[in-house]
Amino acid sequence: MTDIPTFPSMRQVDAGALSVGYAEAGPASGPAVLLLHGWPYDIHSFADAASLLASAGYRVVVPHLRGFGSTRLLDDAAPRNGQQSVLALDAIALLDALGIEHAVVAGFDWGARTANILAALWPERFRGHVSVSGYLIGSREANARPLPPAAELAWWYQYYFATERGRAGYQQYRNEFARLIWQTASPQWGFDDATFDRSAASFDNPDHVDIVIHNYRWRLGLADGASEYDDLERRLARRPSITVPTITLEGDANGAPHPDAASYGSLFVGPYEHRLITGGIGHNLPQEAPRAFADAVIDVDRSAMPSRSN
Repeated sequence: MTDIPTFPSMRQVDAGALSVGYAEAGPASGPAVLLLHGWPYDIHSFADAASLLASAGYRVVVPHLRGFGSTRLLDDAAPRNGQQSVLALDAIALLDALGIEHAVVAGFDWGARTANILAALWPERFRGHVSVSGYLIGSREANARPLPPAAELAWWYQYYFATERGRAGYQQYRNEFARLIWQTASPQWGFDDATFDRSAASFDNPDHVDIVIHNYRWRLGLADGASEYDDLERRLARRPSITVPTITLEGDANGAPHPDAASYGSLFVGPYEHRLITGGIGHNLPQEAPRAFADAVIDVDRSAMPSRSN
């Protein structure tokens, strides 16, 4: 049996509204890299890439998002909010709690959107930015516009989650649901049961279903966000440009909904490069092509170093 890469230990820190469960690799004195996963995935999407980055001398921080793994809300009575600005504020709070002033931020799926927001709104905190599938910052106004039927079909789960039947179905069948998404989003990735089960354990978080459902309902305007984040959401709805040096990545076999690279390149106004990763690489690019992902992090950091300090 092939060894399955994992993190040797987990840490826990209070940061903002959360007690965050996170993995860390590499020297504590190394330049920091923040890696952000998506749904329905977890920190193990980065196990191989984090090892490569640690070997290159980086301090790699890989947190469980709210609703995943050992991350918990500190206030049991707090709303289980999954809107995009809240996930970005969680990341800023984590960096503050760990005393990290500057980092490269990289992610995919929800994590790519969060990385986009961090680079757009807090560019002084980030030396570089790597985003799978490019620019994913959204707005509820844009999401209200209908898509052609084939595009709507690809978002079937978003509409399922809009119903109480969908909430109940995800609660009851979350592992089966996640496995289906993995298969459709990465149709050429031959993951085994042990690889899936390692990540699926993170979906047992007691807030997982509520936060996932809120995330998708909020996008469609079917659930309210918190009013204290309205200003941030207005700024994000204007599709702010990103000045931080950026590399965007796309797999050649991404079966999940994603924008065409030509549609977002103009929004990256600093140093920018797009890379297509070939070989049947799907949506979970960091796990399917860890060397390409790690190389992008290292390369974008090197491009930033003449003008930005660690």
